[in-house]
Amino acid sequence: MLALIAFALVAASESGSKPAPIARESERAADAQDKLICKRFVETGSLVRGYRMCKTKRDWERSRDDIRSRSGAGSASCRDAANGGAGCGS
Repeated sequence: MLALIAFALVAASESGSKPAPIARESERAADAQDKLICKRFVETGSLVRGYRMCKTKRDWERSRDDIRSRSGAGSASCRDAANGGAGCGS
């Protein structure tokens, strides 16, 4: 009985379509960074006026890192003040 079930499972798996080949890790990683991502930005004070910007994932990450490095400690100063650090804006 078990042999019959095993044979049926093997026959069913062979009769189905073959799965798509899996990309190698290096190819998959390169494709993920080169994927184009579009974001829509709305102008302040408007519900419809805005613009759309498309960049690769790598470019979005680079832009985010640039903004974070420019803001530095100034963006966390008020949070630090609440935890006993220097006052806001000082």
